[in-house]
Amino acid sequence: MKTKTIETTFVELEGENDLSDEDKVLLEQARKATKEAYAPYSSFHVGAALRTKHGAVVRGSNFENASYPLCLCAERSAIAAARSAYGSPKIDCMAITASTDKAELSNPVTPCGACRQVLFEVEQIQGSPLKLILEGKNGKIWVLKTVSDLVPLAFDGTFLR
Repeated sequence: MKTKTIETTFVELEGENDLSDEDKVLLEQARKATKEAYAPYSSFHVGAALRTKHGAVVRGSNFENASYPLCLCAERSAIAAARSAYGSPKIDCMAITASTDKAELSNPVTPCGACRQVLFEVEQIQGSPLKLILEGKNGKIWVLKTVSDLVPLAFDGTFLR
């Protein structure tokens, strides 16, 4: 029997002042997207904003449904909107944030499992890293250089060949 270790590396910032100007703009767009969320059941408003390699910014927000499995997540909404508007753009970075009155959100919000898989797939399709900026309610920010750092044992197309 062998024991193996998986490590994930990310940068933790105390606030947005350590972000580049373009990343600050992206995070602000994600915050705006939380206000566009439709979350009447959970009151958990998620906003995502992505930036393509050509500088276009596309927002997405969650859209709940009384039948929870039919809900749309902010991350996948933004990706679908970007693909609809720009074809298959390379995505440089995505900022994700959330707000709710039901919890403190002391740590940055991370994507759900389905969104992690889709983000990983996008990164694989484009053949370049997709940086993630994750924010909680208290200002702490996590920055991951690549989705692969969020999903170290990802399921990919090689399993299907």
